[in-house]
Amino acid sequence: MEEAAGAAPSPPPAERERERGQEDEDEDEEALHVAKRRKVLCSEFAAITSSDAAVARRFLASSGWHMERALNAYFDPPRDMEAAAGGPAPACAGTPSCIDLTADETTSNASVNSENSPQKEDDSTFSLITWNIDGLHLENLKDRARGVCTYLALYSPDVVFLQEVIPPYLPLLQMKAGNYTIIPGNIDDYFTVIMLKKSRVKLLKHEIIPFPTTAMKRNLLVVHVSISGIELCLMTSHLESTKNHAKERMKQLQIVLNEMQKESETTTVIFGGDTNLRDSEVTKLGNLPDNIKDVWEFLDKPQHCRYTWDTQSNTNLNATYKCKMRFDRIYFRPALEGGHFIPRSMDLIGLEKLECGKFPSDHWGILCNFDVVL
Repeated sequence: MEEAAGAAPSPPPAERERERGQEDEDEDEEALHVAKRRKVLCSEFAAITSSDAAVARRFLASSGWHMERALNAYFDPPRDMEAAAGGPAPACAGTPSCIDLTADETTSNASVNSENSPQKEDDSTFSLITWNIDGLHLENLKDRARGVCTYLALYSPDVVFLQEVIPPYLPLLQMKAGNYTIIPGNIDDYFTVIMLKKSRVKLLKHEIIPFPTTAMKRNLLVVHVSISGIELCLMTSHLESTKNHAKERMKQLQIVLNEMQKESETTTVIFGGDTNLRDSEVTKLGNLPDNIKDVWEFLDKPQHCRYTWDTQSNTNLNATYKCKMRFDRIYFRPALEGGHFIPRSMDLIGLEKLECGKFPSDHWGILCNFDVVL
């Protein structure tokens, strides 16, 4: 609520000076963050294009530091989105199930299923992306969906956890990510998906564990795989949303933790997804068990990837309020013996706007890299 004009006296000079000093510090911190982010973008661009830092900086700077736009300018692929650019995806009878996200699809250098440049697999590392891709928000859905696929091509992770996938997304993923095994947690309304890179990850079995009292059709998708001969258990979920459903969300988290504990002690378990959790809710549950770690905390809480839902930086929702939350999380329970997956780094993805003026999702995605110790 705004104060009435003239109701508040002007702060004294000393206080104004302190405020200006704080503003300067905030600006310096923001400038440092931008510089670091641009350095990372340059490194990524150079690695993808096999160019040097100067070329990377030139293309990125001329493209407003949008990675997708810079890569398009470098490779000059066919523009496969012109018909849909800038306009909301159509809906039929108010449901998203009839949207054809593959319409007007053409092959491009950004395809996830790129067979022209096979990469040698590195058995000493393991990479994972978890991302709520906001499939229920229909505005610019085609562009955003293809933007997500571009990011998957960019990072080529071994495993992908997606939340808020809708049925039309599956054929697009099958088309653009043919080198992944795609396992949905459902096929109706909206659901989670786990994607496994075929060249690296062998599927052993999978199951869907229901949340008995969910009001939002949520569940836990569990996949057992083998990587470099090491068995690994992967789990993803989209826990109950909104502050008013904290009680149900905590019940679901307890189910997740129980299922993680049930797995063999010789198997590493990794859970990732949109948890919608507030730190106080984890505390009310008695915190995580001693043998289950929050990767963000394990990595000493890197501040650059603390908030995965930020209405100030992410304008997709056009929210009038400012809210920063760490909704998206990754937990892991290390194996007691045998092969180990040890978290090495974490970063956010999806931070650049697409050509349509939107981010791929209202959530940032999380890219997590692990060291594999055989």
